[in-house]
Amino acid sequence: MELKNHHTKIIQQLSQQLGFDFCGIAKAEILSDDAKRLERWLTKGFNGKMHYMENYFDLRINPSLLVPEAKSVITLLKNYFPSEQQKDDSPKISKYAFGRDYHKVIKEKLKEFLFLLQQNIGEINGRGFIDSAPVLERTWAVKSGLGWIGKNGNLINKRSGSFFFIATLIVDVELKYDDAFAKDYCGSCTKCIDACPTNAILPNKIIDGSKCISYFTIELKDDLLPNSMKEKFGNWVFGCDVCQDVCPWNRFSNPTKEIEFTPIPEILNFTNKEWHELNEETFNFLFKHSPLKRTKWKGIQRNLQFIMPDN
Repeated sequence: MELKNHHTKIIQQLSQQLGFDFCGIAKAEILSDDAKRLERWLTKGFNGKMHYMENYFDLRINPSLLVPEAKSVITLLKNYFPSEQQKDDSPKISKYAFGRDYHKVIKEKLKEFLFLLQQNIGEINGRGFIDSAPVLERTWAVKSGLGWIGKNGNLINKRSGSFFFIATLIVDVELKYDDAFAKDYCGSCTKCIDACPTNAILPNKIIDGSKCISYFTIELKDDLLPNSMKEKFGNWVFGCDVCQDVCPWNRFSNPTKEIEFTPIPEILNFTNKEWHELNEETFNFLFKHSPLKRTKWKGIQRNLQFIMPDN
C-alpha cells in the first residue's frame, strides 16, 4: 500500500510539473456498459461517415489489449480555454483549434510523462493516448473522479467547466485509485439541448454525431454540404462551441496557461474578406501547425461558401 501511495504521489506531482490541470487514476478494467452503449450508438448510425469509429471495438473497451497487463488508467485534463476571442462577425473556429495542434503538444507531454515515470518508479510499461486512438477517455475521466458527462456529451469539471483536452496514460503498475464521480450536476438544465443549431443533442446524453456542425465542417469530406443544413451553421466554419458556450458551468473557465495554445493571430484577426481570399499556399504556411490543416484549404473554402456564399 505504501508503494502504491508513493507511486501515485509521483504521478500527481509529474502531472502538475508537465502542465496538466487535473489528474485522476482508475483501475484498468473492461468497460462492459460502455461496450453496449457504443454498439447501440453505432447501430443507429450516429457516427455518420466516421467509419473509423467502428474499428477496434474490442480495444476501446479493454485497456489490456492496448497495454498488456494493464493495471491503471491515468486521466489528465489540459485546459485550452483561450484568453482572447474572435471578432463577432468573423467566420467562427472552435476554441480548441486557436493554437498549435493539441495532438502534437500533448503527445510530447505524454512521452515525457512516461519517461519520467520510468526514471522515478523503475520498470513500467505504458502508452499515452490523446483523442486519435481507440480509448473511451470520457468514461475513464468519470471513473477517475474528474467530472461527469453533460447532456452535450462533454466531460464537465465542477471547478473549471468543459474546455479541456482529455489525455490517457495506461500503465502496468497498481496505483491508488480515485473514487468515480457519482453525481450529475446538470440537473434540469437543457441550455445545450435548446441551443444546438442542428438538434444533434438527444435525450439521455446521446449525441447524433451525424448532425453535429463539427462533423459537417471537419469530418465530412464530401465536396458539398447537404442543403438540409443550409442556414443552420451560423458563422461556424471549423467546429462548433455552441453547446459549451451556453453551459453555465463554463462560467468557471479560466484562460489556459499553455503557451502552445496561444491563438494564431490570423484566427483572431482575419476578416470575412481575408478568409475568402486566402489561397492554398498561404493557408498551408499559416496553419501548418494548426488543427485547421485537418480539413485542408479545400475544406475551409467549401465551408465558407456554404455559410457565406455571397462573399
